[in-house]
Amino acid sequence: MGKISLIQPFPGWRPRPDRVREVAAPPYDVLNRTEAATMARGNPHSFLHVSKAEIDLDPKISPHDAQVYQRARHNFLAMQESGILLQDSCPSLYVYRLVQGGHQQTGLVAAISVDAYLTDRVKKHEHTRPDKEDDRTRIADTLGANSGPVFLTYRHERSIDQVLDQVVRREPVFDFVADDGIRHTLWVVSEKAFIDQLVGLFDTLAALYIADGHHRAAAASRVSRARRAERGSCTGEEPFNRFMGVMFPDDQVRILEYNRVVRDLSGMTPETFLARVAERFDLQPDNQPVQPDRPHVFGMFLRDRWYRLTCRIDLASLQDPIARLDVSILQNHLLEPLLEIKNPRVDDRIDFVGGIRGLTGLVERVRSGEMAVAFSLHPTSVTDLMTVADAGGVMPPKSTWFEPKLRDGMVIQGI
Repeated sequence: MGKISLIQPFPGWRPRPDRVREVAAPPYDVLNRTEAATMARGNPHSFLHVSKAEIDLDPKISPHDAQVYQRARHNFLAMQESGILLQDSCPSLYVYRLVQGGHQQTGLVAAISVDAYLTDRVKKHEHTRPDKEDDRTRIADTLGANSGPVFLTYRHERSIDQVLDQVVRREPVFDFVADDGIRHTLWVVSEKAFIDQLVGLFDTLAALYIADGHHRAAAASRVSRARRAERGSCTGEEPFNRFMGVMFPDDQVRILEYNRVVRDLSGMTPETFLARVAERFDLQPDNQPVQPDRPHVFGMFLRDRWYRLTCRIDLASLQDPIARLDVSILQNHLLEPLLEIKNPRVDDRIDFVGGIRGLTGLVERVRSGEMAVAFSLHPTSVTDLMTVADAGGVMPPKSTWFEPKLRDGMVIQGI
């Protein structure tokens, strides 16, 4: 195989413009089965009938039963045959803009090289779970398509911004506001000159970074390896050697905080716990909810009162970029030594609250008596994520909450 470009255009399947608002759906992993069924009820065109096809089967049937994947394929083909989904006549790139409140981000949808993923030019920061990886592998293989995009970022380049700025001056093919208030706009780039320019510019990037969608990327690489083995030889340009991604510049990506709530004080009274915390952090009561405005400051809600915690640790002594993250500082210097939360991935005494829910989500969990104490954090930065990925590290669990969320079913890559 010769040199393989980092990205390529592909002839995407897209909803009919008059049906896109019905088709486009939240990512498969942000809704449980009941929520997905409720959202899709009365809407036969929702892409949830493909991405979470278990909603069309008896609730007793496991989401990983073979019937689910076959129903997903049936629904996907039916959307094509009925003309709800139409395939572009030529390989294209797609520009995807999301607007949420005052925030706007504009990215490029393309088919990304699996080889770049396997050789770490597409960098990861998260371990994948075998069960979720198996699920996404089966859905991609059964559909013959990558139906949901991987969300990636890259160090921004003005030259790429300038080309995308030219594209978004044109008339979009989609422009709608979803029920959650997020605006989604899509432009098709089919002109060879634009495509060649963008492919060349992305080829100059040292790396892409997966922000969200590690399981989808891992599944695509497994499908690619299996199909290569079946064929015996390939050029590297076959559709199954690529996965669909949306790439946003790092200066437009927004990460919200991922806060923590803990069920009990590990046998301590509130007074003893506060005294122990004060041994490690500067502790100041606050009359207002504490939303940390800078790294290494934390909010704590205990006994109907907010406290501001400021880290006393000598951060210059921490060489490991993971240890310098706020989620690591809280875990290593408070949650584990004081509250005995040794493994937050599996300990059922801790739960995580995405920043999209605001501080009221923390207060409610404590005031209800369900939880004893809550902690608010400053968001992890994209720079921190990239630094960890460049070092070959793995981010701690529940470090990042990306917002706004991409929609499934806007563009689909056949493989």
